[in-house]
Amino acid sequence: MLARCGVDRLEDLYADVPEQLLLKKDYDLPSQMSEEELRQYFDKMFNNNKKLKCFAGGGYYNHYTPSVIPYITSRSEFLTAYTPYQPEISQGTLQYIFEYQTMMSRLTGLDVSNASMYDGATATAEAMMMTVAATRKRNRVLVSSTVLPQVLAVMHTYARYHGIVLEEIPATSEGVTSKPDLMRMLEQYNDIAGVVMPQPNRFGIVENLDGVAEAVHKSKALFVMTCIATALSVLKTPAELGADIAAGDGQSLGIPLNYGGPYIGFLCCTQALIRKMPGRVVGETTDANGKRVFVLTLQAREQHIRREKATSNICSNQGLMSLFVTVYMSLMGADGLEEVNRISAANARYIAQKLTESGKARLKYENSPYLNEFVVVTDKPVDSIINDGIENNILCGIKLADNELMIAATEVLSIEDMDKLINIIVS
Repeated sequence: MLARCGVDRLEDLYADVPEQLLLKKDYDLPSQMSEEELRQYFDKMFNNNKKLKCFAGGGYYNHYTPSVIPYITSRSEFLTAYTPYQPEISQGTLQYIFEYQTMMSRLTGLDVSNASMYDGATATAEAMMMTVAATRKRNRVLVSSTVLPQVLAVMHTYARYHGIVLEEIPATSEGVTSKPDLMRMLEQYNDIAGVVMPQPNRFGIVENLDGVAEAVHKSKALFVMTCIATALSVLKTPAELGADIAAGDGQSLGIPLNYGGPYIGFLCCTQALIRKMPGRVVGETTDANGKRVFVLTLQAREQHIRREKATSNICSNQGLMSLFVTVYMSLMGADGLEEVNRISAANARYIAQKLTESGKARLKYENSPYLNEFVVVTDKPVDSIINDGIENNILCGIKLADNELMIAATEVLSIEDMDKLINIIVS
């Protein structure tokens, strides 16, 4: 078999794997088991896990998932559905994708939404590439350094392999994008295709983006916002702020954390940019008999894979996750989404106030507005806080520095949960 593969040793199959990632010992596997023994074995392993109350955010949040959602999405006709290669017999899949697009367009205020993408990082990177494709002969993109670090990392990877010059706009001491630096860069360069700004940003701060779109458009560039989806229900929409494109992760719309996925990326834009949008767009029409039907707009079939001629190779579909988001938003409605944000914001302010009053912690960016996530500077080392939290079934937040902790609050937290967190930090 190895000879047929063109190698002499098993190890040669893994020659491309970095040396430090290779397991240099035998697998510690138990002897063979019966099915029942195997179930018991894994049940025992599972019972060793701790279920922690989550105060970590950083782009992904522990919001409540109504029980009806997994019930609906687990139905076999949804669970097994795949990309609609034959639209005429995929009407159910196309309908819920259409509904998803409609809801995301309303949430962002923009004209068009594509079908679901892998995650928020790749969606934002694709938005960056859209600006280059739409402006032609321009290959420079400015991105705020206050964008989520995982999103920045993916953008830099995309830029490297697509000939895009990606430059970061510095942040101020208040944890927001430096507008003077942005204006200087807009004046300095004449090849800027797009500017990418976050809302809220990597520190949970709601940035003041008034006037940014006007300055960007004056430079004949496109304005992109990368957003936390649920926050759009209470903050100014990308459309209200003059954005051409909005992208981000839809996980906050009721998708469980699931140990890191699967999640869903969203991407919306103005009508003028629809032909530069990656992925698919589902539209509504009528058939020869006047019956309402759904179709793939601008194409008769799946035609996204065009090798070197493609502006993007995002061609798969997070269909099940788009259904998840659609059911969630249908259940919650505008009032429900607003309530989720109201409770989350109130919980965040309760924690921040108690920590500040203790004298053992302070807000790092006390003059910057936030929604449900903020950074505190602690007297107690953050490593110690996190370890004490785990002992008390609490995931206290995200470590930013030895004495800096980022805390996120959502609607699922009780007063008891928050008081426990506060006691861990100030003790």
